[in-house]
Amino acid sequence: MSDLRFDGRVAVVTGGGRGLGRSYALLLASQGAKVVVNDPGGSIAGDGTDTGPAQEVVREITTAGGGAVASTDSVATPEGGMAIIDAALDHYGRVDILVHNAGNVRRASLKEMTYDDFESVVDVHLRGAFHIVRPAFPLMCDAGYGRIVLTSSIGGLYGNHDVANYAVAKAGVIGLSNVAAIEGAAHGVKSNVIVPAAATRMADGIDTSAYPPMGPELVAPVVGWLAHESCSVTGEMLIALAGRVARAMVSESPGVYRPSWSIADVGEHISAIRDASEPVVFPVVPDGHGDHIRYSFGMAAQGAHHG
Repeated sequence: MSDLRFDGRVAVVTGGGRGLGRSYALLLASQGAKVVVNDPGGSIAGDGTDTGPAQEVVREITTAGGGAVASTDSVATPEGGMAIIDAALDHYGRVDILVHNAGNVRRASLKEMTYDDFESVVDVHLRGAFHIVRPAFPLMCDAGYGRIVLTSSIGGLYGNHDVANYAVAKAGVIGLSNVAAIEGAAHGVKSNVIVPAAATRMADGIDTSAYPPMGPELVAPVVGWLAHESCSVTGEMLIALAGRVARAMVSESPGVYRPSWSIADVGEHISAIRDASEPVVFPVVPDGHGDHIRYSFGMAAQGAHHG
């Protein structure tokens, strides 16, 4: 069975020189996309530069008969983000797909994390997402088509030890993706989040010897679908870990309405407040923000009516 194609599409993949990003770039190119492989080639901590990784992926793609160009600008600055998008425009005249995968890791406990280490990671993961989305988004809206895939993580959803900087950044990209999904809905632009896990250099220092197979090739097809014209969702998060693909979502308990509250009242009702046996989910698109408010207002109106 032949897989879905990307003929005529232009994709930008940040962090495309190694690991997950390399896998994404190779897959998209193998299915017909022209790919801007962006990677400044720095260390896992984000230090230094090396043009080799991006150039090597481009070589692999072109040797196989595909089309690709290397970009070694950094997403950590607005100028770098613009230069990456300009590379797509200069070589291919358009941007249809944007996958922000670039990342760095600087581990430290919350008690000991330096401000430099916090800012460095937020610059690449979160500000980098904005730096690359901001110039691409209006182009996609004007073209009436776009697919944005931003990268969160399990740490962004649930936190983890020694990664406050990473967790903050990865939680933040969810909000950015949701806004892009809402504002892009009328223009044919869809934005979603991938929550991947794979045994790459980002896992350095972690004992993976007992892990099941979890290479980047188990994640890339999920990103490929989110980047494809047939993608039917927007404002969502898909998890891809060791062959498991799932949807992550924000859910709420139905909650408890009272016309007034004391501190003691909260404590007395906390079990009912926290009861998530019948969770409530408000899809981001078309209007999760408004649906959330209307749900709460509805409970207040019902409570007032019965009172």
